[in-house]
Amino acid sequence: MPAITDKIAEALHLKKHDASATSSDASPKTPVFDHDKVKVFFVLGGPGAGKGTQCANLVKDFGFCHLSAGDLLRAEQNREGSEYGELIRKYIREGQIVPMEITIKLLENAMRAELAKPHEREGWEDGRGRFLVDGFPRKMDQALKFDEDVCLSTTVLFFTTTEDEMLKRLLERAKTSGREDDNEESIRKRFRVYKEQTMPVIEHYSKEGKVATIDATATIEDVHEKAKEIVTKVLAGEVGRNITA
Repeated sequence: MPAITDKIAEALHLKKHDASATSSDASPKTPVFDHDKVKVFFVLGGPGAGKGTQCANLVKDFGFCHLSAGDLLRAEQNREGSEYGELIRKYIREGQIVPMEITIKLLENAMRAELAKPHEREGWEDGRGRFLVDGFPRKMDQALKFDEDVCLSTTVLFFTTTEDEMLKRLLERAKTSGREDDNEESIRKRFRVYKEQTMPVIEHYSKEGKVATIDATATIEDVHEKAKEIVTKVLAGEVGRNITA
């Protein structure tokens, strides 16, 4: 698998920042970004929990850059000349997780590009930045790899609701989304993958005291207020444990 994913990453032009790395380098690897300056909020929850909607609200509130792992992958699969677009499309259609090397490098490149831009928003001065990473990490190896190689995460915003509610929302979205995975068969596969692979990520970060659990069953406005209150406290350094809203 590593050889395959390395080949894919190279074809997707995702290795351009790794030229200085050598196999003989035995020193501990330092993340690309300093977590004291770059704040990364993972946004997790089941399919249809409302992650994207709440991210859009928090961007307006706090000046975050919102990065959706799914959107980055969908953009790559549709990029003209992408040799592996069909492979990514197959993973998404089957409700499976794309090889992490690809997703992590896409996120790193997007963060690097955003940090290189001039910003006047709060939290972006002197090389600082704020990122909402939506729908990632979905597996333990992704979580560990991102924290080790890219940037140590600050907090996990965990939006929860019932499967029935998520299914209802996704089927409604399917009427206009045009997404290949917005059909009941794919949705139920995504629910299974979420339970098997993403819940252990939540448990991992809970042990580190990084999880803010938000009930997403309420109205968009009520969920927004809960999320806004939590993010305000985290950015002010007032939260150092798991919390529930």
